[in-house]
Amino acid sequence: MIREEIADIIMNKIKHKSLGFVTVTGAKVSDDLRHATVYLSVLDDREGKKTVRKLKSSSSFIRSELGRRLNMRYVPLLTFRIDESIEYGRKIDKILCDLKSERSSLDDDESLF
Repeated sequence: MIREEIADIIMNKIKHKSLGFVTVTGAKVSDDLRHATVYLSVLDDREGKKTVRKLKSSSSFIRSELGRRLNMRYVPLLTFRIDESIEYGRKIDKILCDLKSERSSLDDDESLF
């Protein structure tokens, strides 16, 4: 629920023109609900750190919006991080594609004999 609300707030309420295309991929909330780590994916990988800084500077606004939208005892302190799992998945996919092409080239070489 927190992930969906933060994504909506970023998309519709934050007025940073230079924020770029940001996707909220997940949110991990502590057991006591006082802290939340929000994971982001940014279209341009080079803009990741700048995007995190801008969202960090807007975190009090985002928290106040969350407080209005959600019926929670505590509104968590927000930490923004770039989601590394997407890049990790791309690397694994590339490795698998490379292995597949190597295997097919070996199969082609063996068929010549």
